[in-house]
Amino acid sequence: MSAQYDSRADHLAHIHAVRDRLEIFAAELMRRGRVHDASKFSAEEKPVYDAVYPMLRGVAYGSAEWKAAVERARPALDHHYQRNRHHPEYHAEGIAGMDLFDVVEMLCDWMAAAERNPADGVRLDLNVTHYGIDKQLARILENTLARWPVAL
Repeated sequence: MSAQYDSRADHLAHIHAVRDRLEIFAAELMRRGRVHDASKFSAEEKPVYDAVYPMLRGVAYGSAEWKAAVERARPALDHHYQRNRHHPEYHAEGIAGMDLFDVVEMLCDWMAAAERNPADGVRLDLNVTHYGIDKQLARILENTLARWPVAL
């Protein structure tokens, strides 16, 4: 009589394989965190941001005043977008050209930027329209924001 199959070893191997992949994913996100937006300190970007960022304090995201400040920063932003793949503008296809690492970094970027004017929060509605984000991804982003820990 043969021994009965015990799935424990196969399950443990699968669990470890998933854990390994999650650790690789987390390591890539940590690497991105270390180099996030480094181009903002370049000669092409920093002087523009020094002039424009003070204008954004307390300004509602998407407002006419916000849009005017963004247009003043356009040369720096164009430079920035071409060097930072977590921005949809980096990709010829916009959001559709991004990978999951890009999307996670983008969402974290939006959350950090929203701290400049906490009353607004992340204006997902405006970003969904602006970037042409499809309904399914928009819902995933919404679910993620709803689940995000309040205190960091």
